[in-house]
Amino acid sequence: MIYEFEVPGKIVGKGRPRLNTYTGSVYTPTKTKDYETLVEQYFLLKYPRFKPFEGRVQVDISAFFEVPKSAKKSEKELMLENKINPTKKPDIDNIVKIILDAMNGIAFKDDIQITKLSVEKTYSEKESIKVKISEY
Repeated sequence: MIYEFEVPGKIVGKGRPRLNTYTGSVYTPTKTKDYETLVEQYFLLKYPRFKPFEGRVQVDISAFFEVPKSAKKSEKELMLENKINPTKKPDIDNIVKIILDAMNGIAFKDDIQITKLSVEKTYSEKESIKVKISEY
């Protein structure tokens, strides 16, 4: 079984936990929680009768960023041919963290099961993130 799905729209990286100085409690930023919920919803829309993986899991994440409007025509071609990759935020590790946290307990029982991980940031006409989760 392989789970493959796409989350269109602006990519959000995992935000750092914040401290409420008034109460002294630590909380996850709203933007992070909202994006995790969005990822979860796109997964559930495509796989309403999902069954979490129990064995070793491989995750492939492709983050597609929109070509900047300020890019020259020659640069744009190179970007779309994957000869120039995005070196902008969010950081690749924050992309991984938000996707894995969103899928934890859903596509797989626990993220400790992930033994293979592949991540790439590339340019595209439209911004989106594609996720492929498989058991091997």
